[in-house]
Formats: sequence, C-alpha cells, structure tokens
Amino acid sequence: MKKALIAAAAVAVISTSANASGYVPAVPQEVVVVDTASSNQGIFVPAFALILFILATHH
Repeated sequence: MKKALIAAAAVAVISTSANASGYVPAVPQEVVVVDTASSNQGIFVPAFALILFILATHH
C-alpha cells in the first residue's frame, strides 16, 4: 500500500511539471450573432419624445 501511494505521488508530481512550460493550445473563438427582436423599435423613442413635448407645452 505504501509503494502504491509513493508511486501515485510521483506520478502526480511528474504530470504537473510536464505542463509547466506555459504552452497554451490555441482554442478557436466562438462567433455569437445577436439579432434584434423586431424592426419597429426605432419608432418608440421619437414617438415618446413627441408625446412628452406635447404634454410639456400643453397648458
């Protein structure tokens, strides 16, 4: 049992030092495409601004 523990510890030490060179494999980046929900959202801000302008100038 003691020999197996020593062998496992030796393998653990050797395997961690094998990757200590700093080499990082190149991983391709994922491309994320984000689409808009709908094309009618461009009218909301001007319409809201117009409503606020009318309410501000209305006496």
